[in-house]
Parts: sequence; C-alpha cells; structure tokens
Amino acid sequence: MYVLRYILAMIVVALSVYQLITGDTKLIPYSMLCLGAMVLVMGLADLRMERKGSWYRSLVISLFLFFVSFLGFFG
Repeated sequence: MYVLRYILAMIVVALSVYQLITGDTKLIPYSMLCLGAMVLVMGLADLRMERKGSWYRSLVISLFLFFVSFLGFFG
C-alpha cells in the first residue's frame, strides 16, 4: 500500500500541475478520482494499523471525492 499511495500521489500532482499550467479543466474528474483512490488507500492503511478514528474520516472523504468525480464525468 505504501507504493500505491505514492504512485497515486504522483499521478495527482502531475495532473494538477498540468491543469495549472495549461488551464485545461477537462482533467479535473480524473484528478479527483485519483485523489479519492489515494485517500481510500490511506484510510485502508490506517485501518490496517488499527488507528480507530482516522479511517472513518478517510472513507467518508474518499466517497465524497468519488461522488464529485462522477458528477464531473456525467454532469
């Protein structure tokens, strides 16, 4: 999970920098989807390390980011 978290973080940073430089807003749903996946992986890592309070928050935030990204795809 450690490697997956950093791969997703690099994808999010790369997409965000590209969007910032070019001003292209078509990639926002993809960056939100990758950000949601990254937060979900972080929450699963917290659950695996038995941190009781923080994985709930990560799950809720990742579901919200998935919802926002799907609105961007279909809305």
